[in-house]
Amino acid sequence: MLTEIIAIDDHWLLHSLALNDRLPDRFRIRLAAHPDEAIRSALVIHAATAPRKMLEQLIDDSGSKVREYLAQGNDTPPDLRARLAADPDPAIRAALARHWVRAPEPVRRILLTDPEATVRAAACSTYFAHRPHPIPPSDLLPALLADPVTRAGAVIHTVLDGDTLQRLADDPDSDVRAELARHPDLPPSVREALAVDPALSVRVKVFARPDTPEHVRAQIHASVHELSPSTADPDPGADDEAVLQWYQNAFAPTELRILRLPWVTADPLPHIDSPYVSFRVSAAASKTLPANAVARLLADDEEMVRLTMAYTAPHLVDPATAESIERRYRRRDKFTFWWDKEEVLAFSPEALRRFATDPEPRLRSFAPRDPDLPSGLAEKLASDPEDRVRCAVAPHRNLPLPSLFRLLADSSEHVAEAAGASPFLPVERMEWLLTRAGL
Repeated sequence: MLTEIIAIDDHWLLHSLALNDRLPDRFRIRLAAHPDEAIRSALVIHAATAPRKMLEQLIDDSGSKVREYLAQGNDTPPDLRARLAADPDPAIRAALARHWVRAPEPVRRILLTDPEATVRAAACSTYFAHRPHPIPPSDLLPALLADPVTRAGAVIHTVLDGDTLQRLADDPDSDVRAELARHPDLPPSVREALAVDPALSVRVKVFARPDTPEHVRAQIHASVHELSPSTADPDPGADDEAVLQWYQNAFAPTELRILRLPWVTADPLPHIDSPYVSFRVSAAASKTLPANAVARLLADDEEMVRLTMAYTAPHLVDPATAESIERRYRRRDKFTFWWDKEEVLAFSPEALRRFATDPEPRLRSFAPRDPDLPSGLAEKLASDPEDRVRCAVAPHRNLPLPSLFRLLADSSEHVAEAAGASPFLPVERMEWLLTRAGL
């Protein structure tokens, strides 16, 4: 069958085949010679189960996307992955630097001293694709601090002598000053100066420090909310740096809200009544809070705090509070949309059956979570005006077959797909669908 599929040479069939992590080795090796770069790229997605011969064949592939995936993949054998540090394409070397955070020191040295600025920037950055962020070799730090593209990434690892401290505090790059504001050995005098830095992103970093005095933290919070709205839009001809600075200033109030502070999570009790949302959210992420503190955070005015606390301690959420949280939830904050994808809070069968006739569509969509939902309620939900409700009930085992068949032709593609994927669809109807599709 595999031989026949390969002989058809249909792009999407071969692409799906290449993504199959149980494809026998001889077929993977055969596909590694396919002229379509997308097919060869798909093969390396599951490098963990791939034969070494195939990976050796692809490590020098002419397609940059193939080599990029190998550079990004943690399952690429280390000796083969190390070869990509000498890849002729700087974009591949930069991808390796961003993704291979545990690369052996000789490899990191090559990347940190690469002739291309984009590669050095990726190798010594404030952002990496994975954690923990790598620590540059100490003997390279002077050169990294001297290099404008690696300076910001090197700051946090630097010993702050007087001259270095002064240079970094006066650096024209706000990213450098922001990283200095995070340094654990920052003297109070410099911290106070950075608290009024022209770049609001620098002030945010001072705000987040555990040693920032509370009156300074309050001043920063007030100044960010006062100054950010008044930030003038960049001129049409402004350079990238000016546009980035404008964006960072405009984003600063949001950054204050979404900060996650590990030092607050480690000692949450002093912060459960903090005036700052990010402090209360960080406290709500603690698994050591007593029940009374959990109750306070579950009743917080800010949805982000309530949801974080419910996610951290769902076993401490009583039924009434759980229903209140779900009933009040609206997908209005892009930083809480993840709640739509989770089933964090559990409800009794009695509550779920009550939800089946609730005016709130979100709660009606929860009703099919009851595996024993009566067929009459399931049938009613299959005719619900809301797509999300019909989608939720489509695969339910107690949904009458006439309703399930009707959902196969639903106006919503998501509902029709959910009905088609139902394990309770009779085999003869599955065959009928396949025949209609010409399969």
